[in-house]
Amino acid sequence: MSQTVDRALSILPLLAEGPADLGQVADRLGVHKSTALRLLRTLHEHGLVYRQSDQRYRLGARLFALAQEAMENLDVREIAHPHLIRLNESCGHTVHLAVYEENEVLYIDKVESRYPVRMYSRIGKPVALTVAAVAKLLLADLPEHERRAVAEKLDYPSYTPRSTPNATAFLRELEKVREQGWATDLGGHEESINCVAAPIRGADGRVVAAMSVSAPNVVVTADELLTLLPLVRRTADAISGEYSGRTPVKGTV
Repeated sequence: MSQTVDRALSILPLLAEGPADLGQVADRLGVHKSTALRLLRTLHEHGLVYRQSDQRYRLGARLFALAQEAMENLDVREIAHPHLIRLNESCGHTVHLAVYEENEVLYIDKVESRYPVRMYSRIGKPVALTVAAVAKLLLADLPEHERRAVAEKLDYPSYTPRSTPNATAFLRELEKVREQGWATDLGGHEESINCVAAPIRGADGRVVAAMSVSAPNVVVTADELLTLLPLVRRTADAISGEYSGRTPVKGTV
């Protein structure tokens, strides 16, 4: 039975490459055409493959519907939380998870620092779009015309001397973030707080969330915090893999 299931599932990635006839499927599986036909018929009955008028097979609409339903029911916070906990246990600093919804970037999860100096942030609170590292990642992933439209509508408060001053500078920063795949806020919102962040991507490669590690200068310097960037990126990659179904569940730290 397990071999039959394995063979049937092996047909799906073949058809993802494009339509294939019975002979091509049999050759790829290394089985007789009668065996391949039996497997294809079973998949066809469940709507996972479709037989075209030219007698070739392609992926069925039911497969796409199942994939869409699964994506809609995924909870990135639920998937990410164990990883955020492990990252916090490893570095000791505050860890945030944020998403972009209705023109705001919101924290949807937070793991507190083990140090007595805590950050004033809470789940459900919007972040400062023009300076927050997680906001930069989420906005940098928008199509160019959307990035520009958002940037031109924003106000640019001078939280600190390091705050982003205007739309031109913000768009330049977003392009840099988009190219390098990570972001920082080094005293842009609060002079004493630094932050490094990495993106969490879905199966299509788009950024669905962003996670960060933040700490005050009295605990670690900005340079010391930047040394955690590889760990932050590995954690984000692990969450991305689990969220998109590309990798098995495993520890990251």
